[in-house]
Amino acid sequence: MDVYGLIGNPVEHSLSPPMHEAAYEALDRDARYVTFEPPTDGATDAITSAETLGVAGLNVTVPFKQDVLSAVEPTPLAAQIGAVNTIDFTTEPPTGHNTDAIGAVRALAHHDVTLDGNAVVIGAGGAGRAVAFGLADEGMSVDIANRTVKRAQKLAADINETAVASSVSPSSLDGLPSLLEDADVLVNATSVGMEEDRSPVPANALHADLAVLDAVYSPLSTRLLEDAKAAGATTVDGAWMLLYQGVEAFEFWTDCDPPVEAMNDALRGAL
Repeated sequence: MDVYGLIGNPVEHSLSPPMHEAAYEALDRDARYVTFEPPTDGATDAITSAETLGVAGLNVTVPFKQDVLSAVEPTPLAAQIGAVNTIDFTTEPPTGHNTDAIGAVRALAHHDVTLDGNAVVIGAGGAGRAVAFGLADEGMSVDIANRTVKRAQKLAADINETAVASSVSPSSLDGLPSLLEDADVLVNATSVGMEEDRSPVPANALHADLAVLDAVYSPLSTRLLEDAKAAGATTVDGAWMLLYQGVEAFEFWTDCDPPVEAMNDALRGAL
């Protein structure tokens, strides 16, 4: 039996187990997906222990995405983002991937969004870094709007040093209305909208030529997505990004075509 899993703290509310277990069942694969919750200072020891026990692959969630960098060989993209969320133990040393970036790209592509032109990413934290790198790697011009402009400036500089993009620029949140006038894609990579019925974007700044992805998946229909739908925009809920980062991890681990529909059904059934 192959064993895969997730390390994080906490992990009890993770939606990864039902999603991956559904994939194994759909393919009649002899595998299990388990969770590990080491102490917050125990990431490196947890990775070593998992490898010793023969775990084939791990997902990594908060607060360990940066901590595990020293225990793996990160891919160039994961190193640029500065975070790992998927580990493949079939290599020596283990390979650290970041599937958050491709998760956002594939979520948009699934909704027939063309990834060229101008994108606006709200947030310069872990999710914002991943999404901004992913869209820049697709060749989009990216504006990063963040409450702390210095953090947006740092992310823009990091991407412009490494990614192939026409431009990556920082902005304050106050600049969102003007940025969105010519934007083709908008991604909210903050937690705004998760705990309350609030949007990080003025409703009147949204328009029908936008594709809007909200990384928040609980609730699925956020105030931002409701406003975007009312404006005629294409809307993509956060569960699609969560799904496709898991699909990407499954592909790394198994080299099999993932049963995307089964994984999606299980994920949405668990929400």
